[in-house]
Amino acid sequence: MHEKTYQLETIIGAVQKVAKKSGDMVIKEGDEGDVLYIIDSGTLSCTKIFKGNTDPTWLKKYEPGEAFGELALLYNAPRAATITSDGDSCLFALDR
Repeated sequence: MHEKTYQLETIIGAVQKVAKKSGDMVIKEGDEGDVLYIIDSGTLSCTKIFKGNTDPTWLKKYEPGEAFGELALLYNAPRAATITSDGDSCLFALDR
């Protein structure tokens, strides 16, 4: 088997499908994290509470094909923002 094919099959075997409904929080700012998410369908909103504020600031909308959560996965860092599903969505989760 070709090395790249083996690596791809290893990654595909490690991901799990995750379904979320409208308003479901996928990750919460400040929490410990060890999962990278790839969006298959749906959209998700990203917010962050900046120093000196108590209300979250909207940062961006994630769409299919985009990924988030890589900082926690790569650097063992706390979640930098909160990601919430805007409606029904399907994600692929890859944990450390």
